[in-house]
Amino acid sequence: MGKKEFEASIANGGHRRLAAMIGEWEGTFRLWFQPEHPVCESPQRGTIRGILDGRFLLHEYRTRFDDEPIEGVAIYGLHLDENAFESAWVESFGTGTSIMFSAGPASAHFNVLGSYPDGQGGPRWDWRTEIEQPDPDQLIITMTNISPQGEAAKAVEVRYRRVVNTGV
Repeated sequence: MGKKEFEASIANGGHRRLAAMIGEWEGTFRLWFQPEHPVCESPQRGTIRGILDGRFLLHEYRTRFDDEPIEGVAIYGLHLDENAFESAWVESFGTGTSIMFSAGPASAHFNVLGSYPDGQGGPRWDWRTEIEQPDPDQLIITMTNISPQGEAAKAVEVRYRRVVNTGV
């Protein structure tokens, strides 16, 4: 990636779309273990900020599962040379002691695919993370669990609204 390409992406491309997500956010975290109904619905607060001169976003968040606090951190980026979105995600609940790396073709919204072991020596499962921003003050993060047989089921949904700083 050259400096010119990055500056163009910041001005009118994918990095500009990523930068639109920068801010303070609050909303609702929902968790599914089975497809029918979420097993958890809790408030979630998050901060998304640009790092390394806007090359990446850092998303830090806090929520709960029942009485257990959950903290997470994700780095989101757009790899210009590969024309791909990328992420690295860690969480006190969902990722254990591993880092989930994910990537996917750059498109209208952030959509990446990673995988994780089943913990019992079986085949790996896939994990899709999608971030949509229907308007400047709303983010929807959807995480989908995909079995080795290809069956997909929603696992997590976060619906954020931008926190407006009133200056009070």
